[in-house]
Amino acid sequence: MKIRVLGSAAGGGFPQWNCNCRNCDGVRRGTVRARARTQSSIAVSGDDENWVLFNASPDVLQQVRSFPALQPGRALRDTAIRAIVLIDAQIDHTTGLLMLREHRSPHQLWCTAEVREDLSAGNPLFGVLGHYCGIDWHDVPLAGRFDIAGAPGVAFEALPLTSNAPPYSPHRDQPRPGDNIGVTLVDAKSGRRVFYAPGLGEMEPHVWAAMQAADCVLVDGTLWTDDEMIRLGASQKTSRAMGHLPQSGPGGMIEWLDRLPATTRKVLIHINNTNPILDEDSAERAALAAHGIEVSWDGMELSF
Repeated sequence: MKIRVLGSAAGGGFPQWNCNCRNCDGVRRGTVRARARTQSSIAVSGDDENWVLFNASPDVLQQVRSFPALQPGRALRDTAIRAIVLIDAQIDHTTGLLMLREHRSPHQLWCTAEVREDLSAGNPLFGVLGHYCGIDWHDVPLAGRFDIAGAPGVAFEALPLTSNAPPYSPHRDQPRPGDNIGVTLVDAKSGRRVFYAPGLGEMEPHVWAAMQAADCVLVDGTLWTDDEMIRLGASQKTSRAMGHLPQSGPGGMIEWLDRLPATTRKVLIHINNTNPILDEDSAERAALAAHGIEVSWDGMELSF
């Protein structure tokens, strides 16, 4: 099983187009040692030929161009993307579907009924795509293992996360099971497991059990502190209120990751442009390294 990180940033990417925080200004000027990043997405394959896309970010065309394996030359119009899995209905995880509208057949698309509802009513993306390639929708079960046709070698297990629905959703701040999911990717041959959750607002028992059972966790790295956006004047909401567990502080992601077995690989994804860990020379980045925690980047590959 191979995982390719297509995009490692949170919504807006890095640098964000209208942001002049220390990180964004520094990477533009070359005064901060950091990598530019596109918005959060991964691709997964069990055979190096057929890929499942997790989330379709607004940067999806750039991400496909940067990874030729997704665009093999077997026919005039071709793609190695066999299916798309949406872990939520957020703008930064779904807008790219519009960029993939030239597909020759309906996209095999997996998401929960709650996400389908938000993308059919609050943000009628599925209706728009019906005038182009269309959607072949499959419900993601929140218990048990499921397989995706055309994507051999990998099995999938989803579970609900307590996070938050998109701002446009009628269920915003009233979370339902299925608004957000984490997914365990299982190599069919070796049985090795990767737990993927770019949005994780609360460490619930079933989530912690999935993380403990994984050989690698690829999890929410959005903000360093709970009040990061408030202190910078970028938002009035805390990290947790937005559905993201901060890395530092009591009950933060670092504390939880420290409790995992020593053999577990720990990688952060979905990193906000304000997060000081983007600065590779920062004290916060050094603190992560001291805890054995990696920061993903666009183009990073994980093999199992």
